[in-house]
Amino acid sequence: MGVKGLQYFMDRCCPEACVTVNLREMARQHVAKNQQGCTITDNTTSPTLVVDGMACLRHWYSCKDWVCGGQWREYMDVLKSWWGGSMPLVFFVELWKRRSSLVKRRRRVNGEVSKMFRHMKAHGEQPGKELFCLPSGLASFTPFALRSLGQEVFCSVREADYEIASYARQHGSMGILGQDSDFIIYDSALYLSVAKLRIDSLTTVMYHRQRLCQTIGLTVTQLPLLACLLGNDVVSEEQMQHIRNSAMAANRINSPVPHSGAPQGQMVLAVSHLVSSLWDREEQETGLIPQSLNLSAPQRELLKRGVRSYLLPGQEALQQDDMSALPSAFEKHFSPKILKACREKHVAAEGFMVYYYRQFVPHAYKPCRQRIYGLLLLHGHDGSSVDLPAIREWFVYSGNPLKEPDMVHPVPLGFPGDQPSLDLLWFGTSPEVSALRLTSFLSIFDCQEYKELYGAIEDSLLAALCLVTYIVLQVQTLSQEDMDAYLSQAVCLRLKSPQELQQIKLPFLSSRAVQLGSLYVRGLSHLLGANCASGCPLPSAALMPWHSFDGRLFHSKYLLAHSGTEKTVLLDSNSSCLSRFLCLREKLTETCSKRGRVLQSRPNAPEHSHKTTPGGVQNWRERGEMTGGHRHGGGWRERGEARRYPREYENGERLWERRGGMRGGHFHPPPHPNCHDGEPQNMSRPPNRSRGPSYRNRGRYQLSPRWSQPPAPGT
Repeated sequence: MGVKGLQYFMDRCCPEACVTVNLREMARQHVAKNQQGCTITDNTTSPTLVVDGMACLRHWYSCKDWVCGGQWREYMDVLKSWWGGSMPLVFFVELWKRRSSLVKRRRRVNGEVSKMFRHMKAHGEQPGKELFCLPSGLASFTPFALRSLGQEVFCSVREADYEIASYARQHGSMGILGQDSDFIIYDSALYLSVAKLRIDSLTTVMYHRQRLCQTIGLTVTQLPLLACLLGNDVVSEEQMQHIRNSAMAANRINSPVPHSGAPQGQMVLAVSHLVSSLWDREEQETGLIPQSLNLSAPQRELLKRGVRSYLLPGQEALQQDDMSALPSAFEKHFSPKILKACREKHVAAEGFMVYYYRQFVPHAYKPCRQRIYGLLLLHGHDGSSVDLPAIREWFVYSGNPLKEPDMVHPVPLGFPGDQPSLDLLWFGTSPEVSALRLTSFLSIFDCQEYKELYGAIEDSLLAALCLVTYIVLQVQTLSQEDMDAYLSQAVCLRLKSPQELQQIKLPFLSSRAVQLGSLYVRGLSHLLGANCASGCPLPSAALMPWHSFDGRLFHSKYLLAHSGTEKTVLLDSNSSCLSRFLCLREKLTETCSKRGRVLQSRPNAPEHSHKTTPGGVQNWRERGEMTGGHRHGGGWRERGEARRYPREYENGERLWERRGGMRGGHFHPPPHPNCHDGEPQNMSRPPNRSRGPSYRNRGRYQLSPRWSQPPAPGT
C-alpha cells in the first residue's frame, strides 16, 4: 500500500525530490566512496541493489498473453534478459501480507475482474491492457524462477518493505529498487523507482529523502509520524481522518492563498505542517506520539505501533513484535530442528506452504491441504479429537466480510502403520525413507498406484499426472475432453520452444478453458507444498510451471479436444508423444475407476453466429495448432472468423458447485496483480466448516455448465 498520497506528492508536487540518476555512475561513485575507508568490508563496497520483487512483477511479465494461465517459458526468457547492469542484485519477495491489506485489495479489484470476463464472453478474446491481470501463481513461483537463474533471493517472513529496508541499511547497499513510498520513510538506502527504470540506459528516478524533508519542513525522524497520519498498512486512512481534517482546516486559516497543487498534495503539506508544529511546541517530548494530538487511548497505541513499524534494528529500543514466529499453538508439534529447517527453507525460497499457511486459499484444494496438514501435524497423534490442531484458512465467497477464518482440521494420510515423523522424512538418509517420501507425496493426491511410474517417466510428467488425477476426482463434471487437454498439453510442452509457444494460433478464447488453466496453475503450488512437506521426493524444478504448463498451449489443446480432433493431431502428429499420452491416459482412467469415478465424453462443439471463412475452423481443427495469435479489438470479427463460445456457456457459467457434505466452493479465474498470487472467487454460500474423515468421502466439486456471474477476485 505504502503511504497514502505520498508517492503522488513526490511525483507531482515535489520535483526537487525526484532526481534522474544513472545506475552505472551511481555504482562507480558508491565503490569509490566506500573504498576510501580502510575499515569498509567487502559486502558494503559492492554496489548492491536490493530489489522489491513484488513491485517488479508487472514489469517483468511483458508476455503478450496473460489471460490463458501464463506463458511461463516466455516469462523465464524475460527474466533471463531483464538485467543488463553489472551491479549485483538481491531480491526480496513477499508471500505473506496483512489480511486487512488483502481484503481491501480484493474489494477494490472485484469489478475489474468481472469486466475482464464480460469482455471474454462478449468478444471471445483477451481484453486490452486496461484490464490486465497477472497470471495466477506468478508471485508464488517468481522466487523459484529467480533462484534457478542464479540470483540471490530472500522470501520475507514479515512485511517485505521492512526486511528490504533493514537489509539495505545493515549491508550498506547502494539503493532499494521498488515502488513503495514506505521506502522514503525508512531511514535506509536510497529509494529508486522501478516504474521509471529504463533498462537500455540503466537510468531511473531517485526519490531524495533529504530534499523531501526540506520541502515539507520535517526531519527524517518525523517522517514515520507523517506516514501514519496520512495512512499506511498499519494505520488505516479512515482511523486518522479527523486529524487530517483538523490539519486541512488549520492550513486554510494559516495559508489563505491555496497551494497550487492537487488536493492530494495539499493534504500532505497540511499534515506535515501539523507534525512540525507539534514538535515545535513540545520539543520532541518523551514518547513517540505528542500528547497534544487529539487521540483516544486505542488510537494512540495504534499510532505508536505504526511509528515503531518504521524503526529498523539499532534505531530504537522499542521494536515491533516479532511477526516471524510460527503460531505458538503449532510449535509443540515440531521439533526445534524442524522449526529451524522450515524457516530456513522459506527464507531461501526453497520451500513453500509449510512455513506460512495462514493466507487466503482456494477452496477447491482444501482436501489436498488437509492431508498436507495431516502429514505436518499428526505424526505421533493418537487419532482422538482431543487437542486436535486446527488451521485458520480464509475463504472468499459472496457476502463474507472476512472477519472470521474457517477452522480446517488435518486429515491423516492413512499409512498402514504409524505415520512417519517429519524428522525422519526430512532428514533420514536410508532407501526406505526415500520410498516413504514418495508414498507420502502420492498419498496426498490419492495416487499411490503411480509409485511404479517413478523413474519410468519424467518427474514433471509424474507430477502433472498426480495433479490431473486429483482434479478429475474432485470435479465431477470434468470430461474426457478436459482430461485429454490437460494430459496432451503436459506431454507436448517438453518439445516446444518459447518461440513456438508464442506462435500458437487460437480462433477464439473460451472462458471455461481460462478457468481450467488457472485451476491447474493453482494446483502446481499445492504440488510444491506437498513435495516440501514430504521431504522432497521430487526435485522442486520438476514442479515449476515453465516445465509443465503453458496457457496458450493448453487453450489450444482444450479447443482441439472439444472439437473432436483425432488423438494423432492432438499430439502434434508425434508418435512418441502419442504413445506417452495414451499410457498416462490409461493409467489415470484406471486409477479413477477404482475410486468410482468414470469419465464421460462431453464434447462442447462451438456454435457460430458470425460468418466463418469457408473451412476455416475445420482446417484449424485438422491441422492442430497454427502459428499466429489472437488479436485485440475486433480482430477475429474483422477477418470473419467465428468467436462464439460453445453452447454450454451462452447463458453464463457457474463453476465449482459442491455437492454432498460441503455446501459451496467455486473455482476462480486468474487474480488481479494487486492480489499477489490471488484467486478470484464467487461463492453464494460459505463453505461447511465441519470436519470429515477424508476428501474421498466428502462431497465432490462439480464444474457446472453455467455460472451466474463472473467470480470475484481473491488471493
